[in-house]
Amino acid sequence: MLPTADINVTSLVDVAFVLLIIFMITAPMMQGGVPVELPKAEGRPLAPREGIIVTVDRRGQIYVDQTRVSYDDFRAAFRALVAKRGTSNVYLRSDRRASYGDVVRVLAAMQAAGVASVGLTTEDEEVVP
Repeated sequence: MLPTADINVTSLVDVAFVLLIIFMITAPMMQGGVPVELPKAEGRPLAPREGIIVTVDRRGQIYVDQTRVSYDDFRAAFRALVAKRGTSNVYLRSDRRASYGDVVRVLAAMQAAGVASVGLTTEDEEVVP
């Protein structure tokens, strides 16, 4: 009778659990971007998609993904960026303390660039029963 070879998988399972924990901890941080206080609203969560994230901070500064741009540069280059990325998914993250006028200017520039719809990012609102 030949001896059977047993593979000890304990260390493999340990490594797998450590990787799983690391991914679970870092996944929420991957959204990242420019720190803003999002407005609260009741809504349904959307499935995460690839797209362009435009942020307006409380001082009215504009960021495309995480790169700060002036309003004039944003207006001039946004159409080309949308065409280059080949995506119609555009998400606007606006600080709740941002000026309404700043947000409207950015939305108007997006519309002028040919973006038909923009996803507005908010935090979940706690509904009190």
